[in-house]
Amino acid sequence: MSRRTWVIAILVAWALSLGWLVKREVFRPTGARLAEAALAVPPGALFYRLSVGGQQVGYASTTIDTLGNVLRVENVFVLDIPALGSLHRTTARSIATVSRALRLESVATTFDGDLGQFTAHGRVLGDSVLSVAIIPQAGEDSQMTRIPLQGPITLPTLLPLRLAFGGELTSGRSYQARLFDPLLLTIRDVNARVASESTLVVSDSADLDSTVMVWIPEHFDTVRAFRIDHDAMGMPVSSWIDAQGRVVVSASDSSKRAGTGFAMERAAFEIVYQNFKKRDTVRIARASAAPAPGEIVPLTALAAGIRDIPAPRVRLRLRKNGHDTLDLAPPAALQAHAAPYRLPSQDTALARWLAPEPLIQAHDPRIAAEARRIIGRERGPARVAELLSQWVHASLHRSIPETGSVPSAVRVLENPRGDCNEAATLFVALARSTGLPARTVAGLIYLDGRFYYHAWVEVFLNDWIQVDPTFDQFPADAAHIRVATGGLARQIELVPLIGRLKLEVL
Repeated sequence: MSRRTWVIAILVAWALSLGWLVKREVFRPTGARLAEAALAVPPGALFYRLSVGGQQVGYASTTIDTLGNVLRVENVFVLDIPALGSLHRTTARSIATVSRALRLESVATTFDGDLGQFTAHGRVLGDSVLSVAIIPQAGEDSQMTRIPLQGPITLPTLLPLRLAFGGELTSGRSYQARLFDPLLLTIRDVNARVASESTLVVSDSADLDSTVMVWIPEHFDTVRAFRIDHDAMGMPVSSWIDAQGRVVVSASDSSKRAGTGFAMERAAFEIVYQNFKKRDTVRIARASAAPAPGEIVPLTALAAGIRDIPAPRVRLRLRKNGHDTLDLAPPAALQAHAAPYRLPSQDTALARWLAPEPLIQAHDPRIAAEARRIIGRERGPARVAELLSQWVHASLHRSIPETGSVPSAVRVLENPRGDCNEAATLFVALARSTGLPARTVAGLIYLDGRFYYHAWVEVFLNDWIQVDPTFDQFPADAAHIRVATGGLARQIELVPLIGRLKLEVL
């Protein structure tokens, strides 16, 4: 063999080896890349200051520990919202184990707040089923729900890590993930896009200012960060994360520049926690005692003392954030009642809105039996929605939920008492059991000159149509302002979203 032949053979072998290496490194599954990269995830804790309009309303923390082949992730969330002269606290804590590929394996959650008090334990069974047990703290029986999965799921707090270690932090690149939020007990799909890259300054230590007894930044660190635009329950959110997949700040661009709206900012422990403990809570609560006309009251109308059933409003004109004008009106009667199918729905694109959830046990035999009794032989989607709304409104005794109760559909069916959250979860479970796609909606309702937290539902006819079983409105009137889909009227969900809203009735 000639020298030239040897050279060609060596070059060919080298090219083949290089091609195999490129294929192995570039085209191997994301999970394999994550599993290898996650070995470098350092254990530690991060602390975040939660603020609305520049005023601290809470704090959050994320702690990661490495335990052999799994990661232990602990999230803590504390939120104090002033309303009508008092502070309303929500506390949530979750401890999850995830694989080195950042796939959820198990999670335990405790929740204490406006929604109720409960503990939940979840475990993923073979990437195909999420089994969740909800244990109320009011002496009630635990509730078990098995949720079919279409693939692996991860935690919202680990999405930045997936982006960083999965090689996704390139401007213009998009990423899709299915998340399980242990604090809200919901599964949702997220589309994230890497929008830009910049340099941010973060405080990494603090010193006590003895003149005002407040912790202030002492040293700062400059970090390379990437802006991630994503969707949170129907609302756009922008978050900056560093190259290690840790959130630096999460806020809308306008709120970050102007100091308005909701923001979550990473800071030293003392700034986040000690300053929160030393707030003048009396002054903060007193300032909320008499909300002005048009203000957002962070309570449901019933919790704020409004018990009358409002007359339907046919139109509502609003100015949002000082410039956008909204002209709200319910759909026309024909549009609201037109549906090109008979129940049960066979549309696979709507399968998510027919499946059970931890608080919406659509497959429970008790729910299914009651739904069959209510609708009889009716199979028209619009008429079924109307029958269910009428029944929930007539059956539910409207009252402030008992301490320790959980607004799960089965519990509400057995003990028909509660507020808008209870009405919404029961309606959605009944609707899904009949094959009618339905989802909860969280947002605001305009009553007596102010805006209040509220929960209602949407059903899919020829489009998503709003229904309010609390007030028996089908379709729901113009006073309903949707903020988020797939959630309940909870401070923990709505404050970050509503914090950016300024509404003026025209």
